[in-house]
Amino acid sequence: MLQDALAAPGSGVDADGVDADLVDTTVLLASELCENAAIHAGTEFELELTVDDTALTVAVTDRGAGPLELHLAQPRRQYGRAASHGRGLEMVARLASRWGTRHESDGRHAIWFVMDRPTVTAAPRRGDTERAQGEWAQRVWSEAEQARWLLHVPPALVDRLQPMELVSELLRRLRELLGADAVRVEVDEGDGSGPQEVARDGAGIGTTVAVPLPLTPPLRGTLEVVTAGPPEEERTRDLVELIAYRVAMAVESRWLREVDQRRRAWMTYLAETSELLGQSLDVELAVAVVPQVVVPRLGRWCAVHLVDQAGRLRLAAFTHADENELTELRAVLDPDARPGLPAQLRTELSALIRDGRNPARFAVPTDGLAVALRARGATIGTLVVGRPDGRPHSPEDVVLIGDIARRAALAIHNAQSTAAHVAVSQALQHALLPRALPIAPGVDFAAEYLPASTGSDVGGDFYDVLTVDPSHWLVSIGDVCGKGARAAARTGLVRDVLRVLVRGGRTPQDAVLMLNDVMMEAGDPLQYCTLATAMVSRPRPGGPPGLDVALVLAGHLQPAVVRADGTAELVGRFGTAVGLIPGITLETTHHHLAPGDTLLAYTDGVTERRRRHEHFGADRLLAAAAGAAGGGAAQVVAAVREEVERFSRDRRGDDIALLAVRATP
Repeated sequence: MLQDALAAPGSGVDADGVDADLVDTTVLLASELCENAAIHAGTEFELELTVDDTALTVAVTDRGAGPLELHLAQPRRQYGRAASHGRGLEMVARLASRWGTRHESDGRHAIWFVMDRPTVTAAPRRGDTERAQGEWAQRVWSEAEQARWLLHVPPALVDRLQPMELVSELLRRLRELLGADAVRVEVDEGDGSGPQEVARDGAGIGTTVAVPLPLTPPLRGTLEVVTAGPPEEERTRDLVELIAYRVAMAVESRWLREVDQRRRAWMTYLAETSELLGQSLDVELAVAVVPQVVVPRLGRWCAVHLVDQAGRLRLAAFTHADENELTELRAVLDPDARPGLPAQLRTELSALIRDGRNPARFAVPTDGLAVALRARGATIGTLVVGRPDGRPHSPEDVVLIGDIARRAALAIHNAQSTAAHVAVSQALQHALLPRALPIAPGVDFAAEYLPASTGSDVGGDFYDVLTVDPSHWLVSIGDVCGKGARAAARTGLVRDVLRVLVRGGRTPQDAVLMLNDVMMEAGDPLQYCTLATAMVSRPRPGGPPGLDVALVLAGHLQPAVVRADGTAELVGRFGTAVGLIPGITLETTHHHLAPGDTLLAYTDGVTERRRRHEHFGADRLLAAAAGAAGGGAAQVVAAVREEVERFSRDRRGDDIALLAVRATP
């Protein structure tokens, strides 16, 4: 369309093609400006062409605020011009004789350029030239127009700009309007790193006009204008102060966005820390995790001191970003090492333990922060964090270290509580078993107990050997239903009642019948017990050598008798478990162990040991026991245990108790 207008009669362009190159260049530049208006202003635009004897003047006017050269020089793939985008204004600047921009008070924006004609037939009058160029280059802007052009950026374009891109555009406008050599913005975010230059347009040295940015603490900043010559002080300061508010808004917007991103990252970090701390109830593992999550994010090194039972600090865990420094760090942080804790740090840590104040800063061995580890109102230790690389701890760091200290203290305290509970449970478990088995001529005792859990769950399996007199021993093995404190209490009841009743002169069968009455009085049907008890005695004078056994089974598995000749069999008759019903049925069976024979009693954890869908069973038990025939009681127990463990490597699901009585040759 433009080319047709230039070739039309009366356009003033030679018809013989003398101005063909001029026409092509004019069409090219006008096309770039039209495309620029369509893509970036997003509004309708007008093209105005003025031709006279000396020049061609083209102006493209849109309803937007005009292109932002710095921003629009970046590729925009959605327009399909990633390779060549942003070159339109550069071509205008290179090919046109003159060009410029103009902003109207009604929001219109125009870009114009002039192409001088190479042939001049007559000198034009000055008034004609000015009118031909449409006053584009001659107009003097009012202060209101200057302020509007300086500050107005359409909302649609603001949404597409990053805060610092907007600041750069504002600085470019300010520098062009003032004719300054450089304009720059410095911001101090209050994190200890000092003022940093965040945006600049132009370069140069000279007279500087500086205006503080109206920022919200902890932010501080300055907008500076550098001019080679003396500036128009009043006009320059007014315009700088005017734009400082807009720049401050963009700077704060960027800072708030970064703060929000950091907080989101810290929330993720704290969530991951909580997950790591909560994965183990072992004290050593829980403590070891704490320095690993702190370094290097919050400091170059970190240490955890815990308070022992005597109230003294001990170094529980530590780490350093540089592994080569670990040995020296230990020497400085370990209270029991040489030279040990520096005096200042020792004083600060002692104060934290004493009154729990938070936090405490120290300068030796390096700058850092110490925080008390408090859980449920008690101080259990301290968390010591060295300063990060190249900067002190920021207020945000202090808050995060305090948060991690609270989470770590709770995790460590839970682990300590669990460890104490496990210790009590294991002590209770061992208290339910005899400390030592009797040693007497003619008889050999051996036993082994393998709990299914080494934690706080106390098993219900037990065994006991009571020396009634030098010739009689009460041998018992049983399995109380359930686990935990209730099962442990019932186990103690069964063992102690049997001991008291047998010492009172009752037979094992009578003692078990009375034990059932005692358990029924408790009124707890879930706390029943299977029991195998036997009175083992030396034969009367003149009897066969060996041992006599009076065996009573109350719902328990049949023991095995392993003969010295290598044969093995199950013995005894089943009766009713104790604690289930008021009246139970029991039967005493009598057996003789010749010298070298062994009576092996066990709990169901042996025969019910699983390997996929297969049980260990009584047959494997007899075979394993028979394989140890002729050996001592301990050898028989060990042979059966090893065969059970060889049968399945899976974790035990039930306790295992083994008790052997052997008549020695």
